[in-house]
Amino acid sequence: MDPTRTQYQSKDLPTSRALHVSVTSAEVTAMCAKHKCTISAIEALASGGTRVVMMNGDDAAVIRKAYGKKVLSGPVTRTRWLQT
Repeated sequence: MDPTRTQYQSKDLPTSRALHVSVTSAEVTAMCAKHKCTISAIEALASGGTRVVMMNGDDAAVIRKAYGKKVLSGPVTRTRWLQT
């Protein structure tokens, strides 16, 4: 195995730090804590589910594998960010 890659990374595809899952933000936060993965940003999706950005690709790969079929593919509707 290439020493610069983890067991979760594909040889051919770079791992994105962002992923969309069909669970609540609280569930994502709990899963990340369970796997000791650090969240960079998290938001509820207007179309349902949660968008989470991990601090690194390795953490994203761990969470992506943990959620399996709950990872959303295709377009999602994000909530517009408003500065308060």
